[in-house]
Amino acid sequence: MAKKSAKTPARPALQLGHRVRAPSSPETAKLDRVPNPHADTDYLVRFVAPEFTTLCPITGQPDFAHLVIDYAPGQWLVESKSLKLYLGSFRNHGGFHEACTLDIGKRVAKEIKPKWLRIGGYWYPRGGMPIDVFWQTGKLPGGLWVPDQGVAPYRARG
Repeated sequence: MAKKSAKTPARPALQLGHRVRAPSSPETAKLDRVPNPHADTDYLVRFVAPEFTTLCPITGQPDFAHLVIDYAPGQWLVESKSLKLYLGSFRNHGGFHEACTLDIGKRVAKEIKPKWLRIGGYWYPRGGMPIDVFWQTGKLPGGLWVPDQGVAPYRARG
């Protein structure tokens, strides 16, 4: 009589490779993770979203930012399609610059548990003043090369 193999728990389906609806809000957005094939090596992953959009929670007017997310992965990587959909879910979301930047950084960190993560939110001016927001968590692995985020301070037209 053949032994029945133990069933392995089903992995949740990734959004990658499937047609999915855009999430209606950051709270409903699914952020997928995949195993890190080089978990034994310290390295840096960078995602850049130069056209991030959200809404001012007071006026409803659009706000725009250039986001840079750097992280040193642990056991997990964030799957890029799900990150793109998650960031897009802010398009109809009302949130202050500081809240949006930190919400994104904290959500990514919670989902993938990186060794280290930082996010830079470089917000375009509204009311004549740009707001740049920075947050990081974890401990940067020793000797890991982390380039500058490459976003110059806002200088208007000069």
